[in-house]
Amino acid sequence: MSRLSLFAGRQDRSRTAAGPAARVGLRKAVWDGDVLSLLGDGRLEGHPGDRPGQTGVELELAPPSGQRPLKVRTFPRYLPEATDDSAQEELGLDWTGFTALVDPQELRQRGQWLPGTWKVTALVTADSQRVRTPVAAHWCGSAEYPPARWVDEGVLLVPRFGSETLQLTVLPGRAVATGLERTADGFRVSGLAPADAAGGTLVLRHRESDTALTCATDWDGRAFTARVTAAGCDLSGHWEPALLHPDGRTVDLRTDLPPAGARQFPLPDRQVLYAKQLSDLRLQFCVQDPEPVVDALAPVPAGYRLTGELPHHGGSAVELVLRHSGDGRERRRPVELTADGRFETVLALEPDASDGRPRPLAKGVWELSLRRVGAPEHEGLSLRLHPGALAGLPLRAARGPKTFLLERRWHDTLILDSTPVLSAAERNARRQLRLRTVDYPAARRLPLRDAVLYDVFGGRSYSCNPRAVHEELAARGLPLEHLWVVEDGQEQPPPGTTALRMWSPEWYEALATCRYLVGNTHFPDFLERRAGQVVAQLWHGTPLKRIARQVRTDWMAEDGYLDRLEHEVKQWNLLLSPSPFATPVLADSFDYRDEPLEAGYPRNDRLVRADPAERAAVRARLGVPEGRTAVLYAPTWRDDQRDGDRYRLDLQLDVEAARAALGGDHVLLLRPHVHVGGRIPDDDFVRDVSDHPDVADLMLAADVLVTDYSSLMFDFAVTGRPMLFFTYDLEHYRSRLRGFTFDFEAHAPGPLLADSAAVVAALRDLDPAPYAERYRAFRERFCPLDDGRAAARVVDRMLALAERRD
Repeated sequence: MSRLSLFAGRQDRSRTAAGPAARVGLRKAVWDGDVLSLLGDGRLEGHPGDRPGQTGVELELAPPSGQRPLKVRTFPRYLPEATDDSAQEELGLDWTGFTALVDPQELRQRGQWLPGTWKVTALVTADSQRVRTPVAAHWCGSAEYPPARWVDEGVLLVPRFGSETLQLTVLPGRAVATGLERTADGFRVSGLAPADAAGGTLVLRHRESDTALTCATDWDGRAFTARVTAAGCDLSGHWEPALLHPDGRTVDLRTDLPPAGARQFPLPDRQVLYAKQLSDLRLQFCVQDPEPVVDALAPVPAGYRLTGELPHHGGSAVELVLRHSGDGRERRRPVELTADGRFETVLALEPDASDGRPRPLAKGVWELSLRRVGAPEHEGLSLRLHPGALAGLPLRAARGPKTFLLERRWHDTLILDSTPVLSAAERNARRQLRLRTVDYPAARRLPLRDAVLYDVFGGRSYSCNPRAVHEELAARGLPLEHLWVVEDGQEQPPPGTTALRMWSPEWYEALATCRYLVGNTHFPDFLERRAGQVVAQLWHGTPLKRIARQVRTDWMAEDGYLDRLEHEVKQWNLLLSPSPFATPVLADSFDYRDEPLEAGYPRNDRLVRADPAERAAVRARLGVPEGRTAVLYAPTWRDDQRDGDRYRLDLQLDVEAARAALGGDHVLLLRPHVHVGGRIPDDDFVRDVSDHPDVADLMLAADVLVTDYSSLMFDFAVTGRPMLFFTYDLEHYRSRLRGFTFDFEAHAPGPLLADSAAVVAALRDLDPAPYAERYRAFRERFCPLDDGRAAARVVDRMLALAERRD
């Protein structure tokens, strides 16, 4: 049976603007043999699609001749991504997916190829309503540039998205470039012309200036060979090739090239003549700066080996840069360059973090580029794909709970998609609503189990106060099950613990059934503490800057944060305070009506008890050379420097001046706040330790702390080592941004430095003696309970609360 059929003159009853809105998106377009396979989803606004048959999609192809449209048969497809991408909770759309198969042979009319464009639209049906709508490109995936294909000799089918909808353009009578060979002076192009177009000359027309360049062209019947010399292409920009017939006709030239062969010819001025194959198979010659063109991708144990061509860069140190398209953070890998203009590198899917342990690349899209070591961010060159490498994508790899897709965007740009650990069926807003409002309340009726659920910053790491409490409970050998919340597979909790995926069904059940919930940041706003359940809020720092209800700004209440906080605080039956100073501040900030537990911070027990051997081992893992001074620079974020979901990285420190003055005997361990995104320097002097899972390691290793207003100052004071305070915006931060809980200028246990030069000078001539008395008073006021036994005191209180069964 034909996949396409004519409408039999039936009257179209499709709803128009008066009806509900319809949406149809194309997610993927690939060739399955000789058939174009389209994957998409379509729905009517306000209509469900969570069961087969609730919503239907038909595609129509309107021919260029104005005749009746063709109907494309579609097949229902289970596609939970449709519900997830809709970001709404009301309707399930899992069965709004469809697959359509387009046989190009059905686009013939009376056995002849009709040149022109077929417009693809959709009819979406739900109940008795039918709405016509364009077929749009989905926001991600290969559908943005569907691949062109030769469907007959000299006949090209080009799918593309026009201004309104998907279009299929039939191009018969094309000249075909079948060979491209780099020569000593440029490229040799060989191919076939239509029978009525043989005998012409290959002409390159400069798009920017309309300059024309004639290439020497030889013919053998319909076959031609033309020489494109670099000497003639002396204008930067785009040169469009075509065959110019003796009678003046111009014949379009498309490509059907072999999968191998160099595409860039080096020019003397460090530019190249680049023979590009565009998404519609047009051949284009460009005089431009060189680009890294990946022509081979091979799986290796670490991930993928990428090899390709990159002229003019044989003498420069280059690195592979993976930049997260969301928060802007980077991961870098070495690149091997050869004298003949080739490069090779390994794209690691689980690169070693700064603690030496492998950690999977975080979820989201990673943009891949090559960049000279130390060069500015704008100098990065995106990895382009050789036409021969396109057919092998996407490549899929699994590492533990993570799945990675190496794929393309914008036709030939290579990207890596690190997919979420939760499936689309688990993470969509509708399923999460059910888990929150139905499954969680149902699980609260189950018996409590003797288990502890630990959560550090929403599953980010195995660290902080919950880690110390876990180690104390494990050392006591109590018959408890230990569950650790892990977001996106980013952590590997130690043996004897079970990792739980954040927001998974098992996580919701654990919240409802574990006897102990131990966290260092906010608990979920739907949490309802059960009788006999202990909810221990251990928090994550002594507050210098005002937090929660003490912040006197309108934005703190704008998104309902304070209302959610009011409900959450009522669920706590243990709020930890690290000191007598912090107790009233935390109680007031959270409006906590019970008495906080003053016990010190469990995470600092390790700093109190650390011996020289442990410190040396941590420094070795961080790569701090023997005899170097390790400077931990840990600035906090600024609420008025928001950039999307993150805050901007604004170091203020003149890194190059610091390198010049200190680089011989210092190492700068750079630890921005987790809320901060952006590119972070990383080299022999500046070490990016933003991905280190436990800041206690960094404090253990550091010889001196440089910060501004971070609460790390209170933890680092336990070590007794010097601190410097880079307070370039002190007045603004104190009076207009956050404000302080005490007179910071009067009690800071180190100098307050107003500019980068002063910080560098203080590090070069470090002298803690003038601040010895203030340091002693600071520790006495803010760290009196940090004696190495804080975790034991917290565990004692947790066990006592559990015994009450209230």
